[in-house]
Amino acid sequence: MKKNREMKVKQIENGTVIDHITANKSLHVLNVLGLPKKNTSLTIAMNVPSDAIEFKDIVKIESRELKPTELDQVALIAPNATINIIRNYEIVTKEKIKFRNELNSIIKCTNQKCVTNTNEPIKPKFKFVKETPVLLRCYYCDRLITAEEIKAQFY
Repeated sequence: MKKNREMKVKQIENGTVIDHITANKSLHVLNVLGLPKKNTSLTIAMNVPSDAIEFKDIVKIESRELKPTELDQVALIAPNATINIIRNYEIVTKEKIKFRNELNSIIKCTNQKCVTNTNEPIKPKFKFVKETPVLLRCYYCDRLITAEEIKAQFY
């Protein structure tokens, strides 16, 4: 007998819902977004059943729509996530997270000799080479950064 899989989480009036986050990764998503912050209401659901991926996490951020640069950071941790923009309790856009061509990132180049790892005030920048699994190329030294190397910087 199949049980009813009803979510008992309050709707948000306006904001962003990040759905289909790999189970147990929502706290990492919050970390890259610099959340929680005072005056930001969050709802986090972890390890909830999902027909698509067995178990997933969900993050609801009230009164805030994520910027493209923030979505880039989320994509590094949750490349299969779905981003829902909510306005007046209605989903106005629902899209699978997308990688842009370039990523100005919070991750570091793994090449210790890269100019971004010196005392120069240069922020890391990467080009997307492949989405699944994620593969990046450093804009400055051309080093390829694998999904495993990205994960190692977060976990």
